[in-house]
Amino acid sequence: MTEFLVQLAATFPPATWRDVTVLVAVSGGADSVALLRGLSQLKSGAAEGRLIAAHFNHRLRGAESEADEAFVRQLAQDLNLPLEAGRSQAPTDSTGDGLEAAARAARYDFLTEAAHHLGARYVVTAHTADDQVETILHRFLRGTGIGGLAGIPRARELSPGISLLRPLLAVTRTEVLDYLTLLQQPFREDSSNASPAFTRNRLRHKLLPHLEKEFAPALRDSLLRLSKLAEENQAFLASQLEPLLTQHVHVRGKSVILDCEALAHLHRHLLRELFLRIWSDHHWPQQDMTLEKWDQLAALVQQPADTAPQSLPGGIRAERQRDELRLNRSVK
Repeated sequence: MTEFLVQLAATFPPATWRDVTVLVAVSGGADSVALLRGLSQLKSGAAEGRLIAAHFNHRLRGAESEADEAFVRQLAQDLNLPLEAGRSQAPTDSTGDGLEAAARAARYDFLTEAAHHLGARYVVTAHTADDQVETILHRFLRGTGIGGLAGIPRARELSPGISLLRPLLAVTRTEVLDYLTLLQQPFREDSSNASPAFTRNRLRHKLLPHLEKEFAPALRDSLLRLSKLAEENQAFLASQLEPLLTQHVHVRGKSVILDCEALAHLHRHLLRELFLRIWSDHHWPQQDMTLEKWDQLAALVQQPADTAPQSLPGGIRAERQRDELRLNRSVK
């Protein structure tokens, strides 16, 4: 078994195939093609469970996008695997990072719907260690907390009963290419990966190589270690937050109520993380919630006095009344 397959098997054990359907996102690029080939090899001989390729055509690159879809269709056919294909309703004229974010959202919507339709227990994507490094550096430059430095999570809930897995996060792009070379497996090159309009491309082709050459040859390993430490920190915080959420945070009607008397003694950092978790659990927008805003909420818990309603980004209103902090969101 090749090193690539050893690493893949360690994070996605073949025993998982029993009675489950696995949907693999395949763009046609090197990473996703290697993932599909690897999972197909690991599943070989396992009668139970299903492996299904999924391809979403964004229709952003004209004939190139159509050729990508045709390539993935042929790959699935060669591997004797079913293919679930989807496409954007209409191409957009947007450019840059806004386009990238919109395309990502559309792709995950498609994968979620496909998983529900097919009864898939797992959706698997091909993010690699290189993607992790670029994500951590991007978040650092943009400004992030410790949680953001954990980078791309290895697993998360995509929808109730459906898990999103990323089993290649410890695999480098070089290892991916070595595996494909060994198989003599072709793949598609996305021309947009060279466009300087996208921040990630500028990080990949300009900033990272410059930093490695001029300042830190082992920068990638350093960022991955930082990510692991941040991930462990977040896991510890999650273990501290669970009992607090269960015992002292309650939903009453359309309000989220915090028991200030029970929470006031907590360290300010833990209070900020508690609010961040509440925002995440209720799918409230976080983009404009700065450190100052999280501190503002923590102060409301720790000050023993009623306050006038305070407005926060995303239509959230916070109001301290006696020993309770009440959070409400108004959506226009």
